[in-house]
Amino acid sequence: MDHLHSAGIQVVQYLQVNYKSSQDWFIFISFAADLRNTFAIFFPVWFHLCEAVGIKLIWVAVIGDWLNLVSKWILFGQRPYWWVHDTDYYGNTSVPVVEQFPVTCETGPGSPSGHAMGSSAVYYVMVTAILTSVLKRERKKTVLTGCFRAIMWTCFWAVQVCVCLSRVFLAAHFPHQVVAGVISGMVVAEVFDRIDSIYKASLRTYFYTTLFLFFFALGFYILLNALGVDLHWSLDKADRWCAKPEWIHFDTTPFAGLLRNLGVLFGLGVALNTQIYQESCNGKQQRQLTFRLFCIVPSLLVLHLYDIIELPAHSELLFYLLAFCKSMAEPLTAVAIIPYCVSHWLRWKEKKRV
Repeated sequence: MDHLHSAGIQVVQYLQVNYKSSQDWFIFISFAADLRNTFAIFFPVWFHLCEAVGIKLIWVAVIGDWLNLVSKWILFGQRPYWWVHDTDYYGNTSVPVVEQFPVTCETGPGSPSGHAMGSSAVYYVMVTAILTSVLKRERKKTVLTGCFRAIMWTCFWAVQVCVCLSRVFLAAHFPHQVVAGVISGMVVAEVFDRIDSIYKASLRTYFYTTLFLFFFALGFYILLNALGVDLHWSLDKADRWCAKPEWIHFDTTPFAGLLRNLGVLFGLGVALNTQIYQESCNGKQQRQLTFRLFCIVPSLLVLHLYDIIELPAHSELLFYLLAFCKSMAEPLTAVAIIPYCVSHWLRWKEKKRV
Protein backbone atom coordinates (compact mmCIF):
# COMPACT_ATOMS: atom_id res chain seq x y z
CA MET A 1 0.00 0.00 0.00
CA ASP A 2 2.91 2.38 0.61
CA HIS A 3 3.88 2.17 -3.05
CA LEU A 4 0.27 2.86 -4.06
CA HIS A 5 0.06 5.80 -1.67
CA SER A 6 3.39 7.17 -2.91
CA ALA A 7 2.14 7.05 -6.49
CA GLY A 8 -1.02 8.81 -5.34
CA ILE A 9 1.02 11.57 -3.71
CA GLN A 10 2.77 12.12 -7.03
CA VAL A 11 -0.62 12.58 -8.70
CA VAL A 12 -1.66 15.03 -5.97
CA GLN A 13 1.54 17.02 -6.47
CA TYR A 14 1.14 17.02 -10.25
CA LEU A 15 -2.39 18.41 -10.03
CA GLN A 16 -1.50 21.01 -7.41
CA VAL A 17 1.53 22.25 -9.38
CA ASN A 18 0.09 22.21 -12.90
CA TYR A 19 -3.51 23.18 -12.13
CA LYS A 20 -2.98 25.71 -9.37
CA SER A 21 -5.09 28.24 -11.27
CA SER A 22 -8.08 25.86 -11.03
CA GLN A 23 -8.02 25.79 -7.22
CA ASP A 24 -11.32 27.65 -6.82
CA TRP A 25 -12.98 25.37 -9.36
CA PHE A 26 -11.84 22.22 -7.55
CA ILE A 27 -13.02 23.59 -4.21
CA PHE A 28 -16.41 24.42 -5.73
CA ILE A 29 -16.73 20.93 -7.24
CA SER A 30 -15.93 19.34 -3.88
CA PHE A 31 -18.58 21.50 -2.22
CA ALA A 32 -21.14 20.74 -4.93
CA ALA A 33 -20.55 16.98 -4.62
CA ASP A 34 -21.44 16.99 -0.92
CA LEU A 35 -24.58 14.94 -0.19
CA ARG A 36 -26.13 17.87 1.65
CA ASN A 37 -26.64 19.54 -1.72
CA THR A 38 -28.50 16.44 -2.90
CA PHE A 39 -30.91 16.80 -0.01
CA ALA A 40 -31.25 20.59 -0.33
CA ILE A 41 -31.30 21.02 -4.14
CA PHE A 42 -31.72 17.87 -6.21
CA PHE A 43 -34.29 16.21 -3.96
CA PRO A 44 -36.95 18.99 -3.83
CA VAL A 45 -36.64 19.63 -7.57
CA TRP A 46 -36.93 15.99 -8.56
CA PHE A 47 -39.58 15.13 -6.00
CA HIS A 48 -41.99 17.73 -7.31
CA LEU A 49 -41.22 16.94 -10.95
CA CYS A 50 -41.20 13.16 -10.54
CA GLU A 51 -41.96 11.86 -7.07
CA ALA A 52 -40.47 8.38 -7.63
CA VAL A 53 -37.09 9.80 -8.64
CA GLY A 54 -37.00 12.06 -5.59
CA ILE A 55 -37.73 9.13 -3.29
CA LYS A 56 -35.07 6.99 -4.97
CA LEU A 57 -32.52 9.80 -4.61
CA ILE A 58 -32.96 9.84 -0.84
CA TRP A 59 -32.75 6.05 -0.47
CA VAL A 60 -29.71 5.76 -2.72
CA ALA A 61 -27.91 8.66 -1.04
CA VAL A 62 -28.62 7.50 2.53
CA ILE A 63 -27.94 3.78 2.04
CA GLY A 64 -24.90 4.53 -0.09
CA ASP A 65 -23.40 6.83 2.53
CA TRP A 66 -24.17 4.28 5.26
CA LEU A 67 -22.31 1.61 3.30
CA ASN A 68 -19.49 4.09 2.79
CA LEU A 69 -19.23 4.63 6.55
CA VAL A 70 -19.09 0.91 7.33
CA SER A 71 -16.58 0.35 4.52
CA LYS A 72 -14.31 3.07 5.90
CA TRP A 73 -14.30 1.43 9.32
CA ILE A 74 -13.26 -1.85 7.68
CA LEU A 75 -10.75 -0.60 5.10
CA PHE A 76 -8.97 2.00 7.28
CA GLY A 77 -8.08 4.17 4.28
CA GLN A 78 -5.39 6.81 4.71
CA ARG A 79 -5.74 10.37 3.45
CA PRO A 80 -2.90 12.08 1.53
CA TYR A 81 -2.70 15.18 3.71
CA TRP A 82 -1.77 13.16 6.79
CA TRP A 83 -0.15 10.06 5.25
CA VAL A 84 2.63 12.05 3.62
CA HIS A 85 3.71 13.35 7.06
CA ASP A 86 2.96 10.25 9.11
CA THR A 87 4.63 7.57 6.99
CA ASP A 88 8.17 6.19 7.24
CA TYR A 89 8.15 5.37 3.52
CA TYR A 90 10.40 8.28 2.56
CA GLY A 91 13.01 7.52 5.21
CA ASN A 92 15.75 10.16 5.26
CA THR A 93 14.70 11.73 1.97
CA SER A 94 12.67 14.91 1.88
CA VAL A 95 8.93 14.53 2.29
CA PRO A 96 6.89 15.67 -0.75
CA VAL A 97 5.16 19.00 -0.27
CA VAL A 98 1.38 18.63 -0.31
CA GLU A 99 -0.76 21.74 0.00
CA GLN A 100 -3.89 21.78 2.16
CA PHE A 101 -7.10 23.77 1.77
CA PRO A 102 -10.06 24.70 4.01
CA VAL A 103 -12.00 21.64 2.76
CA THR A 104 -9.10 19.18 2.95
CA CYS A 105 -9.14 18.15 6.59
CA GLU A 106 -11.93 15.60 6.79
CA THR A 107 -11.70 13.47 9.90
CA GLY A 108 -12.89 10.03 8.77
CA PRO A 109 -10.92 7.29 6.99
CA GLY A 110 -10.45 7.86 3.28
CA SER A 111 -11.47 4.69 1.48
CA PRO A 112 -13.71 4.69 -0.45
CA SER A 113 -14.31 8.35 -1.20
CA GLY A 114 -17.70 9.46 0.12
CA HIS A 115 -17.90 12.40 -2.28
CA ALA A 116 -17.18 10.21 -5.31
CA MET A 117 -19.53 7.48 -4.13
CA GLY A 118 -22.38 9.86 -3.38
CA SER A 119 -21.90 11.82 -6.60
CA SER A 120 -21.84 8.75 -8.84
CA ALA A 121 -24.90 7.23 -7.14
CA VAL A 122 -26.98 10.42 -7.28
CA TYR A 123 -26.04 11.37 -10.84
CA TYR A 124 -26.57 7.78 -11.99
CA VAL A 125 -30.14 7.96 -10.67
CA MET A 126 -30.78 11.31 -12.35
CA VAL A 127 -29.27 10.36 -15.71
CA THR A 128 -31.15 7.05 -15.89
CA ALA A 129 -34.37 8.85 -14.92
CA ILE A 130 -33.96 11.39 -17.72
CA LEU A 131 -33.09 8.69 -20.25
CA THR A 132 -36.06 6.56 -19.20
CA SER A 133 -38.45 9.52 -19.48
CA VAL A 134 -37.18 10.63 -22.89
CA LEU A 135 -36.77 7.19 -24.44
CA LYS A 136 -40.29 6.16 -23.39
CA ARG A 137 -41.65 8.76 -25.76
CA GLU A 138 -39.34 7.63 -28.55
CA ARG A 139 -40.15 3.94 -28.85
CA LYS A 140 -37.97 3.46 -31.91
CA LYS A 141 -34.22 3.75 -31.63
CA THR A 142 -33.02 6.57 -33.85
CA VAL A 143 -29.79 8.47 -34.37
CA LEU A 144 -31.15 11.28 -32.19
CA THR A 145 -31.96 8.98 -29.27
CA GLY A 146 -28.52 7.40 -29.58
CA CYS A 147 -26.88 10.84 -29.57
CA PHE A 148 -28.96 11.94 -26.58
CA ARG A 149 -27.98 8.83 -24.65
CA ALA A 150 -24.31 9.41 -25.49
CA ILE A 151 -24.53 13.07 -24.41
CA MET A 152 -26.15 12.19 -21.07
CA TRP A 153 -23.57 9.55 -20.21
CA THR A 154 -20.75 11.84 -21.33
CA CYS A 155 -22.07 14.48 -18.92
CA PHE A 156 -22.27 11.85 -16.19
CA TRP A 157 -18.65 10.80 -16.63
CA ALA A 158 -17.51 14.41 -16.97
CA VAL A 159 -19.01 15.16 -13.56
CA GLN A 160 -17.40 12.08 -12.01
CA VAL A 161 -13.98 12.94 -13.44
CA CYS A 162 -14.27 16.49 -12.08
CA VAL A 163 -15.26 15.20 -8.62
CA CYS A 164 -12.42 12.68 -8.57
CA LEU A 165 -9.81 15.21 -9.69
CA SER A 166 -11.14 17.67 -7.15
CA ARG A 167 -10.80 15.28 -4.22
CA VAL A 168 -7.29 14.28 -5.29
CA PHE A 169 -6.21 17.90 -5.91
CA LEU A 170 -7.38 18.87 -2.43
CA ALA A 171 -5.28 16.02 -0.94
CA ALA A 172 -8.40 14.57 0.68
CA HIS A 173 -8.21 11.27 -1.22
CA PHE A 174 -5.83 9.04 -3.16
CA PRO A 175 -6.75 8.20 -6.79
CA HIS A 176 -7.64 4.57 -6.01
CA GLN A 177 -10.09 5.75 -3.32
CA VAL A 178 -12.09 7.97 -5.67
CA VAL A 179 -12.21 5.24 -8.33
CA ALA A 180 -13.54 2.80 -5.72
CA GLY A 181 -16.11 5.40 -4.68
CA VAL A 182 -17.42 5.93 -8.20
CA ILE A 183 -17.81 2.20 -8.83
CA SER A 184 -19.47 1.60 -5.45
CA GLY A 185 -21.94 4.44 -5.98
CA MET A 186 -23.01 3.13 -9.37
CA VAL A 187 -23.54 -0.35 -7.90
CA VAL A 188 -25.78 1.02 -5.14
CA ALA A 189 -27.83 3.04 -7.65
CA GLU A 190 -28.19 0.04 -9.95
CA VAL A 191 -29.37 -2.17 -7.07
CA PHE A 192 -32.07 0.34 -6.06
CA ASP A 193 -33.20 0.50 -9.67
CA ARG A 194 -34.55 -3.01 -9.05
CA ILE A 195 -36.23 -2.31 -5.69
CA ASP A 196 -39.79 -1.05 -6.16
CA SER A 197 -40.93 -1.40 -2.56
CA ILE A 198 -39.36 1.93 -1.53
CA TYR A 199 -42.00 3.93 -3.42
CA LYS A 200 -44.89 2.62 -1.31
CA ALA A 201 -43.01 2.08 1.95
CA SER A 202 -45.03 2.63 5.13
CA LEU A 203 -43.98 4.78 8.07
CA ARG A 204 -43.23 1.56 9.95
CA THR A 205 -40.79 0.54 7.20
CA TYR A 206 -39.01 3.90 7.40
CA PHE A 207 -38.91 3.69 11.20
CA TYR A 208 -37.46 0.18 11.36
CA THR A 209 -35.03 0.89 8.53
CA THR A 210 -33.75 3.96 10.36
CA LEU A 211 -33.39 1.99 13.61
CA PHE A 212 -31.60 -0.87 11.84
CA LEU A 213 -29.11 1.41 10.10
CA PHE A 214 -28.35 3.29 13.31
CA PHE A 215 -28.03 0.32 15.64
CA PHE A 216 -26.06 -1.75 13.13
CA ALA A 217 -23.54 1.09 12.76
CA LEU A 218 -23.48 1.66 16.53
CA GLY A 219 -23.16 -2.06 17.27
CA PHE A 220 -20.39 -2.47 14.71
CA TYR A 221 -18.61 0.52 16.25
CA ILE A 222 -18.89 -0.98 19.75
CA LEU A 223 -17.74 -4.39 18.50
CA LEU A 224 -14.64 -2.97 16.84
CA ASN A 225 -13.83 -1.01 19.98
CA ALA A 226 -14.24 -4.16 22.08
CA LEU A 227 -11.81 -5.96 19.76
CA GLY A 228 -9.25 -3.24 20.40
CA VAL A 229 -9.68 -1.41 17.10
CA ASP A 230 -9.13 2.32 17.55
CA LEU A 231 -11.79 4.01 15.41
CA HIS A 232 -10.58 7.46 16.47
CA TRP A 233 -7.24 6.99 14.75
CA SER A 234 -8.23 9.12 11.75
CA LEU A 235 -9.47 11.96 13.98
CA ASP A 236 -6.16 11.92 15.85
CA LYS A 237 -4.24 12.12 12.58
CA ALA A 238 -6.45 14.97 11.37
CA ASP A 239 -5.84 16.89 14.61
CA ARG A 240 -2.12 16.32 14.30
CA TRP A 241 -1.49 17.02 10.62
CA CYS A 242 -4.17 19.47 9.52
CA ALA A 243 -2.49 22.78 8.68
CA LYS A 244 -5.06 24.87 10.59
CA PRO A 245 -7.25 23.69 13.48
CA GLU A 246 -10.22 25.74 12.23
CA TRP A 247 -10.29 23.60 9.06
CA ILE A 248 -11.41 20.59 11.10
CA HIS A 249 -15.20 20.60 11.24
CA PHE A 250 -17.22 18.55 13.70
CA ASP A 251 -19.89 17.78 11.13
CA THR A 252 -17.40 15.72 9.08
CA THR A 253 -17.15 13.05 11.80
CA PRO A 254 -18.70 9.66 10.90
CA PHE A 255 -21.61 9.75 13.35
CA ALA A 256 -22.51 13.33 12.43
CA GLY A 257 -22.99 12.26 8.82
CA LEU A 258 -24.85 9.11 9.88
CA LEU A 259 -27.38 10.97 12.06
CA ARG A 260 -27.85 13.65 9.42
CA ASN A 261 -28.63 11.08 6.72
CA LEU A 262 -30.91 9.01 8.93
CA GLY A 263 -32.82 12.16 9.84
CA VAL A 264 -33.45 12.84 6.15
CA LEU A 265 -34.62 9.27 5.52
CA PHE A 266 -36.97 9.17 8.50
CA GLY A 267 -38.24 12.68 7.73
CA LEU A 268 -39.14 11.54 4.24
CA GLY A 269 -41.06 8.59 5.67
CA VAL A 270 -42.98 10.81 8.08
CA ALA A 271 -43.77 13.33 5.34
CA LEU A 272 -45.04 10.74 2.85
CA ASN A 273 -47.36 9.28 5.45
CA THR A 274 -48.87 12.51 6.78
CA GLN A 275 -52.45 13.55 6.10
CA ILE A 276 -51.40 16.96 4.77
CA TYR A 277 -49.24 15.26 2.12
CA GLN A 278 -52.18 13.11 1.07
CA GLU A 279 -54.39 16.18 0.80
CA SER A 280 -51.96 18.37 -1.14
CA CYS A 281 -49.90 16.06 -3.34
CA ASN A 282 -52.30 13.29 -4.29
CA GLY A 283 -54.99 15.38 -5.96
CA LYS A 284 -55.46 17.01 -9.34
CA GLN A 285 -53.18 19.90 -8.43
CA GLN A 286 -50.13 17.64 -8.32
CA ARG A 287 -50.38 17.12 -12.08
CA GLN A 288 -50.34 20.86 -12.75
CA LEU A 289 -47.00 22.42 -13.65
CA THR A 290 -47.92 25.61 -11.81
CA PHE A 291 -48.41 23.72 -8.55
CA ARG A 292 -45.07 21.92 -8.95
CA LEU A 293 -43.14 25.10 -9.66
CA PHE A 294 -44.77 26.90 -6.73
CA CYS A 295 -43.59 23.99 -4.54
CA ILE A 296 -40.04 23.84 -5.90
CA VAL A 297 -39.10 27.49 -5.48
CA PRO A 298 -40.06 27.95 -1.80
CA SER A 299 -38.67 24.49 -0.99
CA LEU A 300 -35.26 25.50 -2.31
CA LEU A 301 -35.37 28.78 -0.38
CA VAL A 302 -36.46 27.24 2.92
CA LEU A 303 -33.98 24.34 2.68
CA HIS A 304 -31.23 26.87 2.03
CA LEU A 305 -32.21 28.63 5.26
CA TYR A 306 -32.05 25.28 7.07
CA ASP A 307 -28.58 24.70 5.63
CA ILE A 308 -27.12 27.93 6.99
CA ILE A 309 -28.28 27.19 10.54
CA GLU A 310 -25.20 26.34 12.61
CA LEU A 311 -25.65 23.78 15.36
CA PRO A 312 -23.90 24.15 18.75
CA ALA A 313 -20.84 21.92 18.93
CA HIS A 314 -20.03 22.25 22.64
CA SER A 315 -21.90 19.01 23.40
CA GLU A 316 -21.39 16.01 21.13
CA LEU A 317 -24.66 14.32 22.09
CA LEU A 318 -26.68 17.54 21.66
CA PHE A 319 -25.07 18.16 18.28
CA TYR A 320 -26.03 14.68 17.03
CA LEU A 321 -29.61 15.05 18.31
CA LEU A 322 -30.08 18.47 16.72
CA ALA A 323 -28.48 17.27 13.46
CA PHE A 324 -31.02 14.45 13.28
CA CYS A 325 -33.97 16.76 14.02
CA LYS A 326 -32.80 19.43 11.59
CA SER A 327 -32.32 16.86 8.80
CA MET A 328 -35.70 15.32 9.55
CA ALA A 329 -37.36 18.71 9.17
CA GLU A 330 -35.95 19.24 5.66
CA PRO A 331 -37.93 16.58 3.72
CA LEU A 332 -40.93 17.13 5.99
CA THR A 333 -40.96 20.77 4.93
CA ALA A 334 -40.38 20.15 1.21
CA VAL A 335 -42.73 17.16 0.87
CA ALA A 336 -45.63 18.00 3.17
CA ILE A 337 -45.67 21.50 4.66
CA ILE A 338 -44.85 23.64 1.62
CA PRO A 339 -47.12 21.70 -0.83
CA TYR A 340 -49.92 21.93 1.73
CA CYS A 341 -49.50 25.69 1.99
CA VAL A 342 -49.22 26.09 -1.79
CA SER A 343 -52.31 23.94 -2.33
CA HIS A 344 -54.43 26.06 0.02
CA TRP A 345 -53.05 29.28 -1.47
CA LEU A 346 -53.94 28.19 -5.02
CA ARG A 347 -57.44 27.17 -3.91
CA TRP A 348 -57.89 30.54 -2.24
CA LYS A 349 -56.80 32.28 -5.45
CA GLU A 350 -59.29 30.25 -7.49
CA LYS A 351 -62.14 31.04 -5.09
CA LYS A 352 -61.21 34.70 -5.15
CA ARG A 353 -61.44 34.76 -8.94
CA VAL A 354 -64.89 33.15 -8.84
